[in-house]
Amino acid sequence: MTLMTRRVQFVLFSMLIALGSLPASGAAPASVTGQVRDSSGIPQIGAIVELLRPDLTVIATVYTDSKGRFNISSVFPGHYAVKAMGTSFLPSMRENVHVRATTVVNLTLNTFYEVMQWLPTEPRSADSRADDWAWTLRSAANRPLLRWLEDGPLVVVSDGTGTNPRLKARLVATGQEGTFGESGERYSAMVEATPSHSRELLASVDFDPHTDAGMESMLGFRQDLGFAGSVQSVAAVALHPEIDGPGTDAAGAPEGLDEAAIRTWETMNLGDEFEAEVGASQVLARFARNSPNTVLAALPYATVGWRKGNSTFRYSVTTFIPSAAEADDTRTQSWLPRFSTRNGQLALEHGLHQEIGWERRTDASGMSVLVFADNIDNPVLEAMGKFSEGFNGADQALFDNASNLLRIAGPDFSTAGMMAAYEHRLPHGSNIRLSYANGDALVMSAQDASSPQPVAASQLIAASHPRHAQMYALALSGTLDGTGTRWRASYRWQPEDTVTPVAAFAKDATEPYLNFHFRQPIHLRKDGVGGFEALLDLRNLLAQGYRPYLLSDGSLLVFAQDQRSFRAGLAFTF
Repeated sequence: MTLMTRRVQFVLFSMLIALGSLPASGAAPASVTGQVRDSSGIPQIGAIVELLRPDLTVIATVYTDSKGRFNISSVFPGHYAVKAMGTSFLPSMRENVHVRATTVVNLTLNTFYEVMQWLPTEPRSADSRADDWAWTLRSAANRPLLRWLEDGPLVVVSDGTGTNPRLKARLVATGQEGTFGESGERYSAMVEATPSHSRELLASVDFDPHTDAGMESMLGFRQDLGFAGSVQSVAAVALHPEIDGPGTDAAGAPEGLDEAAIRTWETMNLGDEFEAEVGASQVLARFARNSPNTVLAALPYATVGWRKGNSTFRYSVTTFIPSAAEADDTRTQSWLPRFSTRNGQLALEHGLHQEIGWERRTDASGMSVLVFADNIDNPVLEAMGKFSEGFNGADQALFDNASNLLRIAGPDFSTAGMMAAYEHRLPHGSNIRLSYANGDALVMSAQDASSPQPVAASQLIAASHPRHAQMYALALSGTLDGTGTRWRASYRWQPEDTVTPVAAFAKDATEPYLNFHFRQPIHLRKDGVGGFEALLDLRNLLAQGYRPYLLSDGSLLVFAQDQRSFRAGLAFTF
């Protein structure tokens, strides 16, 4: 037995030695090539180009030729950084360069003066869909920054092409109407910090000046783990004293709704081919006036993907339903689920969503196709009310006294379907996105407009039912040359009797029907540094998808998947 054990150990040891020698003998050598130019596009002769490991130790050093070109050969595949240096210029470095076969890296050298003029005003890349402040935790935005390296020089660092500057603080004053949980005027303050090159921090406070306790706030943190991935957390809290629910106090004052959520997740890269993301949201909601009506829930999710060239295959499972109207990750409501009431109790909209999908992206275009299966619990039905005297919306639903909007839970349902989307970059920095989806959505039959028969609200909700439907969407976005106006126009159609979305779990779904978003920079200085930005958001501009119903008490409820609303304001970034 001892002899047999030794033989097995010897065989295993021999296999380990053989496997350990494979990378050295089997990995095909790669190369890094490119060109170094200044900000005017002039090739730089004799510039020093260094290839660095992730810890910034130098592997190889070469010089550019008469056309500013360089070539570093015999490089093992992997992740590196490339740095260029030239006389009278700040060094420039590209991080996170994935070297396979022949990899092209072009670098631009800038003077210190050029960098100071360029950092605050460089426009976003053409394929970005959000404004300059948008801080997407799910995929860290590519932004250049100045960094002091351990070896001394100040370096302009980027993590890819088309990068844009990191903003530090932003003050926003807005007025809005037609949105649940918003009472009109809002003031927001946001701060973004980078304590170290591997950490990011975002804090936001949003309050209503007309209430003593109306406030929304969030705190986000991201720790970069290098090529292994990242760990990220977001805490969000919303206090809405104007929202009422079943069981008001003796004085008849609104109860107020308090919401809190903590979402923590980790992204992992398993080599160059596999990626994974796992996380969960812990949610707490209750009425503020000592009500026992409390919701406490955990909403987990997970995604695994396999990359092959420009293509990625993914499987996802999640329980958190995102809000298409709150696609900006810097807003608190993007991190909170939606609530309504069922049988006089606070109800959380959630479900179980599974999807298998494929996507392919290049510098100029992208397309994706996926199939999904959903179970949706407590789908939110939202209505605008014109109430008769003595009507109390909080007796039947979650009611916002400021906007006259109410939310109530519809019947649970299951659905399966598919989604497809195509994006393409147009000339002059514009983008177009086409998308299609099918699946079940809740529908409400129309009341006879000529002789409406009044019904009770409970009968109306009970009569809603799921039906298979289709959705088509077109979105255009871009930036106008000269004025710097950033704009986005979209139209999403689905049958007007549907009061919940088709493909409710879609993360990047367009808002229903006709929508416009504008961002107009207003510079106070001729060099473009600093200044204000005017904001204008119009949703469901044509007021489509409305389903009006006359109630037995004489009140009128108008249900819609998304109410017509507007938001306008002024932002100052510094």
